[in-house]
Amino acid sequence: MKPFRLLFAAGALAGAALPVLANDFPTVDRVLYVQECMRDNPGPNFEMVNKCSCALDALAREVKYAEYVEMSTIAKAMSIGGERGNDLRDNETLKAPLKRYRELQAKVQKGCFINPR
Repeated sequence: MKPFRLLFAAGALAGAALPVLANDFPTVDRVLYVQECMRDNPGPNFEMVNKCSCALDALAREVKYAEYVEMSTIAKAMSIGGERGNDLRDNETLKAPLKRYRELQAKVQKGCFINPR
């Protein structure tokens, strides 16, 4: 009976660790995402912390962290003004990841009841 209990306990611990492994976004990036989301979508603090955290969790289920970094960097770089920004905005290879990022943002915000800007 004792070996069965040990086996069960080991299985339960391994199962508990799976959500952590499946979600590899560093804490600092989670905090920054939620803060940016709250800045862009003003509302009651407690409500928006929960909605923006929901959005990040949903986003993390859709993409790996490295893909998120690439897409969000492209999106932020597109806001660079002047000639420096033209090179990025005219780059055809960046348009597909940018489109996907914007679609994912819209999807997670809708799913977490964040009103469009």
